[in-house]
Amino acid sequence: NDIGRVCKSGTVEAAEYMNIERYSHVMHIVSQVIGTLRSDCNGFDLMRATFPAGTVSGAPKVRAMQIISEFEKVQRNAYAGALGYFGFEGNHDSCIAIRTAMIAGETLHLQAGAGIVADSIPANEFEETVNKAKGMLKALALAERISE
Repeated sequence: NDIGRVCKSGTVEAAEYMNIERYSHVMHIVSQVIGTLRSDCNGFDLMRATFPAGTVSGAPKVRAMQIISEFEKVQRNAYAGALGYFGFEGNHDSCIAIRTAMIAGETLHLQAGAGIVADSIPANEFEETVNKAKGMLKALALAERISE
């Protein structure tokens, strides 16, 4: 839906659909959606059309973001935003910051999340979020040991 706003009609397709990727603490279902950018659009238009990503905002997007703003006690800041670059030749690459660590003064904020759908079980979603954060916690513990 989002990518279709800036791509040539009929070029949007799922190059990969629901592939399972396994990581140290979690598994992800991954799909890759591709399309041909319209000639009147560029990478900035693509970013504007696709962020925040529906996978981290929900749908319908505007209302979901309003609900997130009402219920989440801490601002997302970089979490669920875009990290990437725009090259001088028009090339561009980005990703979604789905697990982040932000330092403000003496405080470290770790952020991770889970996808919530109609049949989600809250305890399972919480456990998934904790599991996703474990990788960052282990990395921080290792860094602390190395610096001692």
